Amino acid sequence: MSRWAGHPSIKGSTEAVRMALLTLNTIGITFVWGVEQTYCTPYLLSLGLTKSKTSLVWIAGPLSGLIVQPIVGALADESTSKWGRRKPFIIFGSILSALCLLTLGFTKEIVGFFIPDEKVAQTFTISAAVLAIYAVDFSINAVMSAARSLVVDTLPIEKQQTGSAWGSRMSAIGHGIAYATGAIDLPSLLGTSLGNTQFKQLTVIAAFGLVFTCGVTCWAVTERILIATRHDSHKEGGGFKVISQIWSTIVHLPPRIRAICMAQFWAWIGWFPFLFYSTTWIGETYFRYDAAHDAKDSGDALGEIGRVGSEAFIIYSVITFLGSWILPMVIRSPDDESYTQRPPESLRGIVENVNKYKPELLTAWMWGHATFAAAMFFAPFATSFRFATILVCLCALPWNIASWAPSAFLGVEVNKLSGAGGPNASYRRLSHDSNVEMEEINGVSSPAILDIESSRGASKQGSTGQLSGVYFGILNIYTTIPQFIGTILSTVIFSILEPGKSPELAHTAHPDEHHGTDGPNAISVCLFIGACSAVVAVFATRKLKYL
Repeated sequence: MSRWAGHPSIKGSTEAVRMALLTLNTIGITFVWGVEQTYCTPYLLSLGLTKSKTSLVWIAGPLSGLIVQPIVGALADESTSKWGRRKPFIIFGSILSALCLLTLGFTKEIVGFFIPDEKVAQTFTISAAVLAIYAVDFSINAVMSAARSLVVDTLPIEKQQTGSAWGSRMSAIGHGIAYATGAIDLPSLLGTSLGNTQFKQLTVIAAFGLVFTCGVTCWAVTERILIATRHDSHKEGGGFKVISQIWSTIVHLPPRIRAICMAQFWAWIGWFPFLFYSTTWIGETYFRYDAAHDAKDSGDALGEIGRVGSEAFIIYSVITFLGSWILPMVIRSPDDESYTQRPPESLRGIVENVNKYKPELLTAWMWGHATFAAAMFFAPFATSFRFATILVCLCALPWNIASWAPSAFLGVEVNKLSGAGGPNASYRRLSHDSNVEMEEINGVSSPAILDIESSRGASKQGSTGQLSGVYFGILNIYTTIPQFIGTILSTVIFSILEPGKSPELAHTAHPDEHHGTDGPNAISVCLFIGACSAVVAVFATRKLKYL
């Protein structure tokens, strides 16, 4: 039997303030991801790593997602800490991530302190940087897992979509801040108090930003406290039984859910190289075709490439931020048929006319794949960083849709399977109390200690949540596997086209060790292959029309 004390609550006098405080940690998390995606590839190249070896480092992302999130989720589910189930993981995970970020930014100095010999230190510096990236990825995934679960645990069912929307907006803000700060010449602005290079200063800012935003969220949110866990028959069979049940679910997926997962699979083979390499690609394009000679000889080539890439992604971030607000209003959601909107009488005619011309989300998702593919097909032909920037910005709205559509469609399918939702689903306003977010379950006030087993309504809600967790976990698997495939493909492409060290960044390497720059940029070829996969995703998504 599961027994709980208290009720979840969030400080704040309005719903907007409460939602902002609940999801504020997303800004810190995406700031860290933005810095890593913008600077870590050129940073590793500047240390003398080849592109093929650098691509193997990025297996850390999908690997940490597969390993850390399920483990942290399982541990947090059973936690009986007086501070709550999720907040301790958020706080300690953010502190660990911050320490790992600082280690990453100052790797050369840390290694040099212990190893004075420069040649020996070079090898240890590369190893320490790679280990620091793995540590950042694993620890930030722990924070992400707990933060997402905190939203689910805290909000009532009818506010889950609102919480997700606010998370998306905070994510866009976090990326925007990361790219904006990356585009500024920080050493000129702040001096050398936070480090003598752009990358060092960004890791310091990202570390403090992560701890601050996570601290504010944990201060603002009060969790229910788990007193005792319920008897679970799955645990008696051990982990193997749980794994076999997940595998059985994957094998017997309903046709529409399988189609959603396959569309996600093909789409993410394209999105993975875009997310991890596109800023480096823009920076390299700038250095090869547009940069003045003195810029190429800059003492902080890493900062120059990062700044150029960040400038392009500032525009990208502005578009994605606007898209996160506008697209839901102009695209018809797949569950609109189950909800009858009642606009004011004076606006009814306008609203009905507009709704007639709203595209369906399925159509928008297909056009998103097609737009991404069309843009990335031109990547190998980009000989100007401005043209490369235009191609990247064309992918902003497709990324909005790619982030929203799979979850929206899967949520509808899960609700159909569980029998939840529908036109008769009730809607309850959030409490107007300044620090209460959810105080009722099925219209009955929560006692100080809540016995889940004794509540029919809560049990029903729990079964729906469990079903949702299984299918969304499977969707995550179909998102993660393409990242492994993308890593292998990029490693092969980099080994063939650019087997040497980066001429733009590896200044300490002998010129004979540099790869040539006469052929197509290897990253652009990876983006081109991703475009081909996006074409397959169009047809995979189209199957949903006929299922």
